[in-house]
Amino acid sequence: MTKASIALNRFGLGARGDQPTPADPLGWLTRQLTSYDPHPDPIAAAPTSATVAAGLADYYRQQRAMRVMQGNRPAIPARGAAGPMQAPGAPGMAPPMPVKAGQDDAMKQARQFAQRAGRGDYAGAVGARATNALVTETPFVERLVYFWANHFAVSADKLELIGLSGTLETEAIRPHVLGTFRDMLVAVEQHPAMLLYLDQAVSVGPNSPRGLQIAARGNRKVGLNENLAREILELHTLGVRTGYSQADVTEFARAMTGWTVAGIGRGPGAAAAGTDGLPGDFVFAAPIHEPGDRTIMGKRYPAGGVEQARAVLQDVSIAPATATHVMTKLARHFAGDTPPPALVARLQAAFLESGGDLPTVYRALIASPEAWVERPLKFKTPWEWTISAMRALNVKTADPQAMVGLLNQLGQPTWKPGQPIGYDDIAASWAGPDAMLRRVEAAERFASRAANVDARALAPKVLPGAVSPATQTALANCESPAQALALLLVTPEFLRR
Repeated sequence: MTKASIALNRFGLGARGDQPTPADPLGWLTRQLTSYDPHPDPIAAAPTSATVAAGLADYYRQQRAMRVMQGNRPAIPARGAAGPMQAPGAPGMAPPMPVKAGQDDAMKQARQFAQRAGRGDYAGAVGARATNALVTETPFVERLVYFWANHFAVSADKLELIGLSGTLETEAIRPHVLGTFRDMLVAVEQHPAMLLYLDQAVSVGPNSPRGLQIAARGNRKVGLNENLAREILELHTLGVRTGYSQADVTEFARAMTGWTVAGIGRGPGAAAAGTDGLPGDFVFAAPIHEPGDRTIMGKRYPAGGVEQARAVLQDVSIAPATATHVMTKLARHFAGDTPPPALVARLQAAFLESGGDLPTVYRALIASPEAWVERPLKFKTPWEWTISAMRALNVKTADPQAMVGLLNQLGQPTWKPGQPIGYDDIAASWAGPDAMLRRVEAAERFASRAANVDARALAPKVLPGAVSPATQTALANCESPAQALALLLVTPEFLRR
């Protein structure tokens, strides 16, 4: 592999067949750090957390109304072209499904209505992400966006997350991908998708005013939820077995009580948020915040409302253990499933010395020889392979529903890893026989839709200096242009970066 091929494929998203090969690969990557647009047109047109949350707020208001409408038919809200629950591109929201008699049936129909709207928002966001990936002039930074979105993973398995999952990437990751790790961390943990995914919005301090009030009534059980606090320490920052204890997780969870979302959800957390903020806004609900000082990993954090948990985030964001954990993952993404220790150490030093300044880290990555090894270091995930194939064929737009279906078929549905740890970033998770068969089938479909593309001429453009003589011979021996193109897309050179 030449440096140009490495820059285009390992650091970028794959070469476009209609664009020139970078003459200065390192300079091409570095310049992207100053020319990146966090809100390009496809992303700006995608659903936002505000529009999705407004629709969810309607759903929850409807649920609450149905609880007191025994035997009455609920008025499920229908929205027109500007309605927040409308699927992107639809001329108007479809009428609600017929509601059977009885509250249980009515609530089921309301849930189905919310799910349909969420799926429309989800598909629109997937299509916007893919279209932007196809036309972006800063593919290196786009790759970094995807890396961080998978590091701070949410999964669109909950009703609330179907439409919100993509907004975490567009609203918390993109604006901070060239900022500091601390700012990105705070933005992520305060985003409605993360708060709802890890149940922070229902966490109530047992000794908070609202918690004591509910306990005195004795008719409902509420309490602390530690999910978000645990994943911040274990996955987002320090990493497992890095010196914190279960007591530290519990104390951190107490500090985070009151961090919730306006207008969405049920229970005391939603009630305590009241009417402050628009649906989907981060709000601090003081009535459910656990009072008092907290001691976490030996440091005392005085009582201070919303700022107490932010102070913890500030400290863990620049901790040496965080630098080791996060920079190991970054090195693995660019330099192999077993990241070179020298690269990890270099990135860790850049992170700590700069206080978590991410462009400083990226420049250290670009300058590291371990990331420029000529042999392929990584096996492409289904998302990476799909985007690189479409870029090679000069595709400029992605159909939302088609992208959702294709990525489901290939085994990596967007923003649906099923767990907070995100998708695996190693070859063993993506290179099995069944997965390869699915890629062959997809490659054949790509090739059938490409009109008379000469794979032999395309190969050196998208894989400059990386096509082996054996691959060149195999392409020349194919019986048709479509067969040759399908073969090119599943050659070892194209599957790896």
